[in-house]
Amino acid sequence: MGRRLILLLACLGGVIVVLFVGFRLVAGTYRVPSESMVPTLGIGSRFTVLKIGEPKVGDIVVAHPPAGAERDEMCGEGPPPPGQMCAKPTPGESEVSFVKRVVAVGGDRISMTGGKLVRNGKRETRKGPRACEDDGCDFPQEITVPKGHLFLLGDNRGSSDDSRFWGPVPEDSVVGRLWFVYTD
Repeated sequence: MGRRLILLLACLGGVIVVLFVGFRLVAGTYRVPSESMVPTLGIGSRFTVLKIGEPKVGDIVVAHPPAGAERDEMCGEGPPPPGQMCAKPTPGESEVSFVKRVVAVGGDRISMTGGKLVRNGKRETRKGPRACEDDGCDFPQEITVPKGHLFLLGDNRGSSDDSRFWGPVPEDSVVGRLWFVYTD
């Protein structure tokens, strides 16, 4: 009986280790550090992302922004013309992780008027994003998101450092898509 119990416990321990390692390979846990995703995700919210599947418009993702984004080095190839969001990808990748919403994919044409996104000629109708009303919210000059890239915005547009300022993010810079929020 003792040998069977030891074997059973060893098998159970092995299964737990495999499940834990497997979970870490396909999922990760994060915490929202700022108000950039309010009201969708509050400051301090904890959530899990899945590291599988292609992000699409509307998904909330964790991604590594372009190099310099964490130091407010905006639009690596120089500031865009007045009234235009950063259209060109900034070379390199930051080590920090940002949580943002995918608002456009490669080939989409976007602009922003009155704090609301316009994608492929259609004004954003989804409830949730807080439109902003300051100078950083009007970008009427349309840009095209490069193929293989995503345009990421925070849901609290007036308090978000995002692709408007540091440019489109390569798809392979995405860590994962929001799967489950477990504290808010």
